[in-house]
Amino acid sequence: MSDQGILFVLLAVVFALLIWGRWRYDLVAFGALMVAVVAGVIPVNHAFSGFGHPAVVVIALVLIISAGLSHAGVIEWLARYLVVASRSLATHIGIMSGFAAALSAVMNNVAALALLMPLDMQAAVKSGRSPALSLMPLSFASILGGMITLIGTPPNIVIAEYRGTALGEPYRMFDFAPVGLAVAAVGVAYVALIGWRLIPGARGEHDTAKELFELESYVAEVTVPEGSPVIGKRVRELDDAAAEHGVGILGLVRRGARQPGMARRVEIRKNDVLVLSAAPGGIEGLVGALGLKYQRSKKNEGGRLSQRETALVEVVVPAGARIEGRSARSMRLMYRHGVSLLGVSRQGKRFTDRVRELEIKTGDILLLLGDPEQLEDIVSWLGVLPLAERGLQVTERGKAGLAVGIFAAAVLLASLGVVYLPVALGVAVVLMVLAGVVPLRKVYDSIEWPVIVLLGSMIPIGVALETSGGTALIASAISGASDSVSPVVVLAMLMIVTMTLSDVMNNVATAVIAAPIAVSVAGSLGVNPDAFLMGVAVAASCAFLTPIGHKNNTLVMGPGGYRFGDYWRMGLPLEIIVMLVAVPMILWVWPL
Repeated sequence: MSDQGILFVLLAVVFALLIWGRWRYDLVAFGALMVAVVAGVIPVNHAFSGFGHPAVVVIALVLIISAGLSHAGVIEWLARYLVVASRSLATHIGIMSGFAAALSAVMNNVAALALLMPLDMQAAVKSGRSPALSLMPLSFASILGGMITLIGTPPNIVIAEYRGTALGEPYRMFDFAPVGLAVAAVGVAYVALIGWRLIPGARGEHDTAKELFELESYVAEVTVPEGSPVIGKRVRELDDAAAEHGVGILGLVRRGARQPGMARRVEIRKNDVLVLSAAPGGIEGLVGALGLKYQRSKKNEGGRLSQRETALVEVVVPAGARIEGRSARSMRLMYRHGVSLLGVSRQGKRFTDRVRELEIKTGDILLLLGDPEQLEDIVSWLGVLPLAERGLQVTERGKAGLAVGIFAAAVLLASLGVVYLPVALGVAVVLMVLAGVVPLRKVYDSIEWPVIVLLGSMIPIGVALETSGGTALIASAISGASDSVSPVVVLAMLMIVTMTLSDVMNNVATAVIAAPIAVSVAGSLGVNPDAFLMGVAVAASCAFLTPIGHKNNTLVMGPGGYRFGDYWRMGLPLEIIVMLVAVPMILWVWPL
């Protein structure tokens, strides 16, 4: 089989696996890279060239800078002035969506949504409404805003750097702005005025966060009577028995005094009180198995664990999180870290029975309980995102001005062509670390390594497809099939195909494959390649039909209680609007 044939088969398999979604996209991409190297279609000395590509470096640096802006409290300070519970829902969505779009233009749009989502959910609580009515519009707006600048979304970075390779000069910071601004403005107006009304009415009847926090019916205190087999054991030695009945041990009370933290190492004595959390049936089963007795006192407060000793944090699981695909028990959260998983909410359905055995999925909301001093580190280690403030803030608010100044200087110097963008961002990261804006231990945690692996693996495959003539073959087929139509129609067709791919697979992978095809099609038609590259840039970011096309859609799925089929209701009209706005704007700014 020829190199072209091998690459086409390999890409077909990659697309199928990415659409299937059973395996992580970074693993699929890296596996495809290894197959291509072993098959000889990618030279061994070029196997890892993608990991040194400027696009990969820029994406990693943007993620670190986004973490710095968040840590300095810049976004928190600005956003607090926007959240007013007394506003009408349409006004709230309009303001938050506009802010999300503006924020996504200057930082990674996933990071922007992660910062604004807790604020939106707090506003929903204050207004007494379901967050489902505003979270999807917020997600869509953050995706739209990423189209405005080079650093707003990874596909723009990929397209910009590919132009440098193919045409000799990459796009600059604001080359995407004319088209991106028009699309974002019209798109935000749509989601604020019309789009949110298309969300199924049943979603607005549920508040998944509130449902997850209804824990009183699952908390009980039991006494250790004389003769109980647990006497002499440490609390942590009861983990297996507790897990068998789906029970969490929240702590221990002795002679009216609560033991520190969750008392994991405390040896159990006669008359101690264990504080348990689970469904009533689970607690009853554990009481019988361990020879315990229910607390008979009418005053239950003595056995409760106060917020001074333990803290609750509600988090959402993004794609690529360490806990994704695993259970709390397999990660030994309680044994190793002293953190208990109390509940899981998935698309509006709450799990509390044997929750520690449940395989965690992207978009799940988790309710964690543990030592307040340790929870922040555990949340970061798990790779999950807090949905509300629970006493975990360590924001360096005094450095907000410094963070903004460093970032603004980097953007300005890169925009004026004084400093190469990756270098400007690299210097900004160094300055932020030295100034303490980004803690050194957070630098590597800020980077989405699955995206880095995906892009670093797909770039050599894309290059091989181009050098083998595969890209030219695809372009020739597209051109031949559209001999009788205008180049404008070909541009629209290419955008529709790219949009469709982006709805079902990672947008970075879509951009890597579609960019060379865009240039080749433009070359075969004898028209301006910039128009086709811009079309691909816009289309690759338009993932509004499914929760799997963009990480932001996945992030809001659990908190909003959305179903897979909810997205197209608001997303399909939006994609049509994007096409109607983007094509004329591209032809005006980048004439054929």
